[in-house]
Amino acid sequence: MSANPSWRYSAVLMGSPILLTLFVHDEALASRVFSLIKRYEDLFTVNRANSEVMAINHAAGRHPVAVSRPVFELIKCAKAASMMPGSAFNLAIGPLVKLWRIGFKGDRVPEADAIAARLRITRVQDVVLDDAAGSVFLTQAGMEIDLGAIAKGFIADRVRDYLHQQGVSEGLINLGGNVQTLGTPQERWSIGVKKPFAQADALIGTLEVANQSVVTSGTYERYFEQDGRRWHHILDPRSGYPLENELDSVTIISSDSLDGDIWTTLLFGVGVEKGCELLKQREDIEALFVTKTHEVILSSRRHFSYTHVDDSYRFIDCTA
Repeated sequence: MSANPSWRYSAVLMGSPILLTLFVHDEALASRVFSLIKRYEDLFTVNRANSEVMAINHAAGRHPVAVSRPVFELIKCAKAASMMPGSAFNLAIGPLVKLWRIGFKGDRVPEADAIAARLRITRVQDVVLDDAAGSVFLTQAGMEIDLGAIAKGFIADRVRDYLHQQGVSEGLINLGGNVQTLGTPQERWSIGVKKPFAQADALIGTLEVANQSVVTSGTYERYFEQDGRRWHHILDPRSGYPLENELDSVTIISSDSLDGDIWTTLLFGVGVEKGCELLKQREDIEALFVTKTHEVILSSRRHFSYTHVDDSYRFIDCTA
């Protein structure tokens, strides 16, 4: 990371603290960045009644809705990720998210019949896109798109592009789980890998990256406990229940934060072994897995370096 002095700017957007680090003191630029994030949040949110995505949801089963190009393109990307064979990504998972309410007041384990009923209105094939009209149609009443698993990545990439347009060659934007860095390989950023279910500042290790995105998704981020069992927010669209496998977290290192969002979900759905096999086909995407049995596993180490700092976790380097 650069030895030059830095300035940090912060705001609360998308329900998370947002941090912008620059190596120039420019409050006007920071303000424009936060305004850009706010504009996209207003388009994508499902946590308020009025947004373009909510307009689509309100019209489910009745008629298509024409949307702006950013919304259409993000939904198109989310649908493609959802259609991948065996994908745990599902842009139509909204009814299940609202049923479980994990991270919100009233979260609970739903009745099995209620989950089965919601599963019937989460079919990705029932999201119909019309490129010519720029419209989206949910064919079944009660369907709801939820872009929460992908919107931050899209926005982080747009902020990166905007900063480049403004002549910024070095900086960092942290959207709460999505970190996008700007900088040269000689001056790397240090990004912490959080220790699951520990104090906020407890780390397993650190990643050194430059011009890369770091996206982490973990079972420790939002969860509740009922009847002696922990229920986390990463839902399996195939079963309607939280995903159950060996993982506590997945961190993706990639050029684009959008890829990070997609691949954290994909890899959570397939686990470590199959995830590493899938990543052999993508030289631009790498993963760090943290397991429930206290292992840290790297799929590869082409675009970053890793320093392990917690001896209570066993470090397994698949690249060695």
